[in-house]
Amino acid sequence: MSSLKIEAVTKNYAGLVALAEVSLTVASGERRAMIGPNGAGKSTLIQLITGHTAPSRGEIYLDQQPITPLTIDQRVNLGLGYTFQRNNLFPGLSVIDNLRLAVQHRQRVSHHLFKPASHYEVINKESENLLDQLGLREVSEAPVKTLAYGQQRVLEVGLALATRPKLLLLDEPTAGMSPAETREMVQLIEALPRSLTVLIVEHDMDVVFSLADQITVLHYGQVIGQGSPAEIRIDPRVQEIYLGFEKMAEAQQR
Repeated sequence: MSSLKIEAVTKNYAGLVALAEVSLTVASGERRAMIGPNGAGKSTLIQLITGHTAPSRGEIYLDQQPITPLTIDQRVNLGLGYTFQRNNLFPGLSVIDNLRLAVQHRQRVSHHLFKPASHYEVINKESENLLDQLGLREVSEAPVKTLAYGQQRVLEVGLALATRPKLLLLDEPTAGMSPAETREMVQLIEALPRSLTVLIVEHDMDVVFSLADQITVLHYGQVIGQGSPAEIRIDPRVQEIYLGFEKMAEAQQR
């Protein structure tokens, strides 16, 4: 069963074709990576999936349900979670309060002037579980603005997980991270349950090859390659257009 299906999606901007007849299917529980050089259309495709912009043509399905006409909130309610390159955290609040707000929103617990989210046992319990899953227990009461960059990106994933998604989109989850922070993010993604489908847009090829079951390669708004990491490694067109012979040789030696 497919978790995400994209059928012949095209996006035009005032005569510029950002995406041209893009089609792909991501199976339920799959780890799919999407790669390509700058300007390939990766971010545009993510915007289309999340509902931040609409396709010029084509259809998008989540669990076989068409979501092309749906709003962002409606897609989230159907099981679509995502993170973008720029975080959407509340920097003045603590880590645990950021998680409580996300859980509270999903559970549709109305804000009460005299009863903060911390007083709801079900919200507290789920937020505490997320803290442990994210490895942020030691900084639970710290204001988000005091966290290291890598910890903030991890928390952003936590807010997406708080929505209990069926499909999680991660846009450049390791961008700007140190090697140690990148390893921690990879470990977090690897530990996600296989009941959760994950689509990752990523430039770091080590991250891509370590996490992906399947890889889709975009170039100038078109899909120019799809397959397993092993197949993508030896695809001559992918080597020429994106990865480069030297970089691919280095990846094969690791």
